[in-house]
Amino acid sequence: MANTRSAEKRIRQTKRRTLRNKMVKSRVRTAIRRFREALTTGDREAVMAAFARASRELDKAALKGIIHKNAANRRKSRLSQAIARAAAQA
Repeated sequence: MANTRSAEKRIRQTKRRTLRNKMVKSRVRTAIRRFREALTTGDREAVMAAFARASRELDKAALKGIIHKNAANRRKSRLSQAIARAAAQA
């Protein structure tokens, strides 16, 4: 339990930030999941649209500091490698 007014304020701020971070991370995970689903269908246009969406969500999360910039770049790289592997198999 908080003993000071500033500690109480910090608790309120932390709750808001935690909720905001959770929403953004959920959005990122959903975009990546939709990309993987599009990848299984084999429709190239859907795959590229889903990749663009996932990249945008990762960039936004990195810009806001919710995930590290290098982590976002690594995930985007792995998604593009998945596209390349799928194209090579087809």
